[in-house]
Amino acid sequence: MKVGPPSSALITFSLLVTSWAAHGAASTAGSLSFEKDIRPIFKTHCFQCHGEEGVTKGDLDVRLTRFLLKGGESGAAIKPGDAEQSHLLQLIQKGEMPKGKTRLSEENIATIRRWIAEGAKTLRPEPEKLGPEHAFTDEERAWWAFQPITRPAIPATQTPGNPIDAFIQKALAEKGLTASPQADPITLVRRFTLDLTGLPPTPEETAAFEKAFIADATGATSALVDRLLASPEYGERWGRHWLDVAGYADSDGFDDKDLERKWAYKFRDYVIQSLNDDLPFDEFVREQLAGDEIAAAEGLNADSPTADQRQRYAKLLTATGFLRMAPDGTGASNVIATRNACITDTIKVVSTALYGMTVACAQCHDHRYDPISQEDYYRFRAIFEPGFDMKNWRTPAGRLISLQTKVEREGIVAQIEAEAKKIEAARLVKQEAFIADVLDKELAKRDAAIRDDLRAAYKTEAAKRTPEQKKLLSANPSVEKLSAGSLYLYDTTYKTKYADELKKMTAEAAAVRAKKPVEEFVHAFTEKPAAKPELIPATFVFNRGEPDQPKQQVKPGDLSVLAGTRAIEIPEKAPTLPTSGRRLAFAKSITDGRHPLLARVLVNRIWMNHFGKGIVTSVGDFGALGQKPTNPELLDWLATEFMRQGWSMKRLHRLILTSATYQQSSARRNESEIIDPDNHLLSRMNVRRLEAEAMRDSLLSVCGKLNTKHAGQSVPVMFTEEGQVVLGADTTDTAGRQTGKYVPLNGEEFRRSIYVQIRRTRPLEIFAAFDAPAMTEPNCEARPVTTVSPQSLLLMNNNYLREYAGYFAHRVQAEASNLTAQIHRAWELAYTRPISMADEQAALDFIAAQTAYYEKHPAPLEVAAGPAAKENASAPLLALAAYCHALISSNAFIYVD
Repeated sequence: MKVGPPSSALITFSLLVTSWAAHGAASTAGSLSFEKDIRPIFKTHCFQCHGEEGVTKGDLDVRLTRFLLKGGESGAAIKPGDAEQSHLLQLIQKGEMPKGKTRLSEENIATIRRWIAEGAKTLRPEPEKLGPEHAFTDEERAWWAFQPITRPAIPATQTPGNPIDAFIQKALAEKGLTASPQADPITLVRRFTLDLTGLPPTPEETAAFEKAFIADATGATSALVDRLLASPEYGERWGRHWLDVAGYADSDGFDDKDLERKWAYKFRDYVIQSLNDDLPFDEFVREQLAGDEIAAAEGLNADSPTADQRQRYAKLLTATGFLRMAPDGTGASNVIATRNACITDTIKVVSTALYGMTVACAQCHDHRYDPISQEDYYRFRAIFEPGFDMKNWRTPAGRLISLQTKVEREGIVAQIEAEAKKIEAARLVKQEAFIADVLDKELAKRDAAIRDDLRAAYKTEAAKRTPEQKKLLSANPSVEKLSAGSLYLYDTTYKTKYADELKKMTAEAAAVRAKKPVEEFVHAFTEKPAAKPELIPATFVFNRGEPDQPKQQVKPGDLSVLAGTRAIEIPEKAPTLPTSGRRLAFAKSITDGRHPLLARVLVNRIWMNHFGKGIVTSVGDFGALGQKPTNPELLDWLATEFMRQGWSMKRLHRLILTSATYQQSSARRNESEIIDPDNHLLSRMNVRRLEAEAMRDSLLSVCGKLNTKHAGQSVPVMFTEEGQVVLGADTTDTAGRQTGKYVPLNGEEFRRSIYVQIRRTRPLEIFAAFDAPAMTEPNCEARPVTTVSPQSLLLMNNNYLREYAGYFAHRVQAEASNLTAQIHRAWELAYTRPISMADEQAALDFIAAQTAYYEKHPAPLEVAAGPAAKENASAPLLALAAYCHALISSNAFIYVD
């Protein structure tokens, strides 16, 4: 950046200001400072060309005030006390700087103008040189998220109770607000049940809770929460939240090939089971980051002597699938760019999931907003580098780890294979005898003069046949084509005697092999053993993030901004492990209870999934561009309580759900809407829309078709001939064309949505419409909640919705004897509350009109897949299905009060 030549007066004034800055005059109260107000703007927009990595275009460095006073090729950049005569400001106001970039905002320009006008002050003496120790300012290091987590005192209240309520009431009182009254028991049972299980309560469960609540509200609530937390559906519901953050998918993504990950479901099942078991979350994190190294430290492997040890080994290896969830295109294109992309995506998953920070923004240069240097990024990457090993890359298939034991492989499997080979050997002997018999019969049909030559030609290896032999065989095709595979083509006697017998023996061998235990695999993240540190793959800082432009080598480490609050030591090579041990050391360090980010990030995410928004609303960004906590004391108290309670998610759920804050009514009040329109302070409960998966699962539940099978392989998805993505086995041919074949799923299509295959290029329509992530990005820190017209169109017209409405109608017909009773039953199943007289009459009128319509326009019930129903359904059934369709398409069904 060039500025105009300075006057002698300006030079003299600049020297005075420089002398003043050197003595560290602090900014006066209310005035702006370089460190706090100006440097963040310049770091975001100017450092790249004027100071970072030794680049000083126009010989101007803007990283310190005294550098600005010194100026560049054309003199001083600023004139303290005279903003309008400061050439730097003039260029900024004209939009000429930053050069080639978006003009600074008016707010930023005003801040710079005011700072210069106030004398371009600093908070402290500036260093003579900018070394690594000056990479961050004290203000950056003082950012709230990097401070140690301390346990604040619980605010005093007139009626001691749940500590959460004390913090919330204090914040409300400071704004002159009060909490809302408790919601009614029917609202609460639906809220609790959908929140913890993702399924609606049955009318019977609702009635039982309402009765218990009237007798003892506190006891009924506690009992309900305990029952829901103990159900297997809890893990299926809350496992989905963690799988979003982990970037779970059943395919590799990266490009249109989107190769399938056949065994990825094992990681999904690990997550669900871990949450159902209430595995302490610190242990849950350690297993996912370093399960293989934990197994090595415990001396476990696939051949451990006891079943429990082998099971734990499999669990630990499966857990590392967390580091294998990012898109990985190397199965289709194994080049350095796709390798590097896989690593960078994994770093994004880890950093957003566990740190709530945009660490990935420092891949190409120092982070523009947060105190994360580019070297920090690659030191963080070095923790995981040995498991990736760019030079000796393993494709997704090469990373699969077999869970088959040596006993199974060399004992059971070998014995079964030997038995099958005996059958095959006997079959080959018979096959040769059969072929010889047929050959003799075929030769007997030929002239005696050519029989010997024809036999010799047939017996000669094809590649060694003479031209005469080829010609002779060509003239006798029934001899030439004779083989084991063509025996069935000869007369019926041969077919019965030979081909069928060989086919039977082949089937016998296959039946024997079918007895082999299924060899299962896991998508695991492992390292190759390295005896010495120098054998471990090195990590280099990449110039501008380009993997083919390595610069200096770095050692593994955590973010340097955290060094002031805790000791950080990640060894290059752990002496007690065959692998580097870096991931295990890192996992232990962030779960030691002293890391400032992990516990805050985790409890904030849990809070978000209960209330619809986090205490820090930007759940994936605790940095400068994110939002500060709306109740920082509550956030830190929850984080310390979470750790004190053994990192138990279920205890944290219980604490939150039994609070008065969670049990508030969602009704809006004028005074709250004026003071806190976004409800950050929680003077009422937030109304939340069901996520796409919970919506589909609720539909399956109320229509009586839900398949409650737990765990196992994912339900496949496929493209129809029209290009729609539906549940079904993929029957495309090798050219990718639809064959039109229908493969029944035998009820698998009614399993919970968490078990539906996530193919990154094949999202189900209902999932895509209602904001479920397709994982085309590495992961999803927080789902958007959109309201768009395609959602209404889908609810009205989607084949699945119409099919579910038909099932719903069949169910209520079976469970209620007359139309009025059916209307009541459908309403209670859908909304978990009794129908009013007005709604009952509206339903009767609607069904009567629909019945009249279908009597004139007969139609079958619609189905979403499989052979279409050909016979027309009765008009009353079609009318009832239309009513059921209206219920499950309504806001009352898809929103939770």
